[in-house]
Amino acid sequence: MSEAENTLSIWSLIAEASFVVQLVMLILFLASMVSWVMIFQRGMYQRKAHNAFLAFEKQFWSGIDLNQLFRQSNGRNDTDGVENIFRAGFKEFTRLRQQTGADPDAVMEGSQRAMRVALAREEEKLEAGLPFLASVASVSPYIGLFGTVWGIMNSFRGLANVHQTTLATVAPGISEALVATAIGLFAAIPAVLAYNRYSTRAEALMGNYQTFAEEFSAILHRQVHSKQVSS
Repeated sequence: MSEAENTLSIWSLIAEASFVVQLVMLILFLASMVSWVMIFQRGMYQRKAHNAFLAFEKQFWSGIDLNQLFRQSNGRNDTDGVENIFRAGFKEFTRLRQQTGADPDAVMEGSQRAMRVALAREEEKLEAGLPFLASVASVSPYIGLFGTVWGIMNSFRGLANVHQTTLATVAPGISEALVATAIGLFAAIPAVLAYNRYSTRAEALMGNYQTFAEEFSAILHRQVHSKQVSS
């Protein structure tokens, strides 16, 4: 019964707050909802990217022919992450090597350039939404504090017309103002935790991608120079 009364009292405080404080609460609520959507989306995407990396790396180092692996990868439209880096590098490597009189260094440079572009695109995908989470985490407490200051200012302004000031007179205005701070913290805390977690995971995945690109470049380097030696 007491919990229901507390809930009703909080809703009444929100309903009876001034327009500016209500606007602050609405902005913080919308920011919180959007950040929660991004938190779930980022979590699912990075988990999928991590699993895809492990699966592709296992297949890559299984001894499969690179041409066969490229054909398998090229036949799907849902490739992502490290597989896109492999496709970009091997496609450019094959195209340049088939040219007459192709210079091995030029072939390697073109392949590595294609992989760097693919790496940059994958980094954008991994970090999508993280700047918004960082903004919500850093700005929400200040927006909530603004609503609190505004509410307390209105509360004390209303006391000018009251001859006898008591705690019961001041408490409702201060309480509704403090709700704005609480909502600001409610929006900021999950956002900052998610940003720290997902930025760390994105950095780890990018490190894995870059390591794969270096290892793949070494394999292509051996292939293109072994062909030159044999010819």
